Amino acid sequence: MNLLSLFSVMDTVAWRGLVYTLFILHFVFACQLLLLQPLVSAFDGKPSNAAELFERVSKSIKMKHYSEALDDLNTAIEADPTLSEAYFHRGSVLRQLCRYEESEKNYRKFLELKPGNSVAEKELSQLLQAQSTFDSALKLYDSGEYTKPLEYIDKVVLVFSPACSKAKLLKVKLLLAAKDYASAISETGYLLKEDENNLEALLHRGRAYYYLADHDVAQRHFQKGLRLDPEHSELKKAYFALKNLLKKTKSAEDNVSKGKLRVAVEDFKAALALDPNHTAHNVHLYLGLCKVLVKLGRGKDALSSCTEALNINEELIEALVQRGEAKLLTEDWEGAVEDLKSAAQQSPQDMNIREALMRAEKALKMSKRKDWYKILGVSKTASISEIKRAYKKLALQWHPDKNVNNREEAENKFREIAAAYEVLGDDDKRARYDRGEDIEETGMGGGGFNYGGGGQQFTFHFEGGFPGGFGGGGGFPGGFGFNF
Repeated sequence: MNLLSLFSVMDTVAWRGLVYTLFILHFVFACQLLLLQPLVSAFDGKPSNAAELFERVSKSIKMKHYSEALDDLNTAIEADPTLSEAYFHRGSVLRQLCRYEESEKNYRKFLELKPGNSVAEKELSQLLQAQSTFDSALKLYDSGEYTKPLEYIDKVVLVFSPACSKAKLLKVKLLLAAKDYASAISETGYLLKEDENNLEALLHRGRAYYYLADHDVAQRHFQKGLRLDPEHSELKKAYFALKNLLKKTKSAEDNVSKGKLRVAVEDFKAALALDPNHTAHNVHLYLGLCKVLVKLGRGKDALSSCTEALNINEELIEALVQRGEAKLLTEDWEGAVEDLKSAAQQSPQDMNIREALMRAEKALKMSKRKDWYKILGVSKTASISEIKRAYKKLALQWHPDKNVNNREEAENKFREIAAAYEVLGDDDKRARYDRGEDIEETGMGGGGFNYGGGGQQFTFHFEGGFPGGFGGGGGFPGGFGFNF
């Protein structure tokens, strides 16, 4: 009896399980039937449901849900390989994504089912044109041409394939190559809205910020990309290059503040060598280098660095001022006045610039007067005894009677030598001359030159004197007397 009861219970459980299984299967079938109903209806010749399918596909495309649109179309074609409209729509979606080979196959399959369809033939032609143009743009980019391929991408490829990520990325590369960094940032912004984890978009957007010298933002983009893919070679390269540049720049600036100017020069040069194309940052490196070189008195090198800075930004007033200082060091007085006057006009309230301009104008004025030190061949720090010795030597060398073949030249030289000694041999006149004051040249008159210096009397005798004289009428029959 117990055994029969047990069998009865087991039969009841089995039947319940069977019923439950059948219920689940019917439920799944019903769901599938509901989901596929539009497609099945379409295949059964119910246009309204086919239209619903394609309307759903169109909505997916408008919302840029291309994967969903392709899934619907793939399912439809799998269910009915003769559904021509599905091939046409799938070809269109694939064309917009620039999956050109797949797109071409779908258009051609549609034309097999619907020969002579003008719309499909037109879109197929557009596809082939977009494909050819995209290939041309890639070749031009590889050859170093950027303007024309940018037009190709904008006016052809993205018109026929507006969802083509490859074309959008190529456009960003072209904008970077053309140094249109603001537009590159804008374009990568659209790409990241579509996919915030687009590694290529993160890389190129970071590069655009980098070349605008917005290094913090650039670094954040590189870091985000590396969190998504720590082994991405281009992101790693860009990130560590930026870190190295910032490190070198900081080292240069720190050494300037510590007074280690020669070490700073090497740091600035090392930083500049890292990326010659990074002009937005390099302009400040060139300026920093120029300022240090001016402090070191290396005028020629400083001039080169400041000119590089001004080539990048011609309105950089500080670089103009420093180049003026460098020109003073190289004794380019007129160039120094020109640079400093231009800086003063752009910044009229800056007293430091006005002071530098006054120094340059004074130096220019002094450069136009005779250099008595140069005429006597002595340094500006020469002692009075050195000046006297130089004068005696040159006076003997250029004695007119000793230069009968070039008497006129000798007379002019002798006059200059005497005038130079009159200024430099007198402490008061020499001091006034060194301060940049005007000193009247003393002419040769009377019976000769007699400079009372309290020293030895030295007399030159010229046979016959100077015919016609130097200003005393009938010449110098008695010769020239010089006090040394």
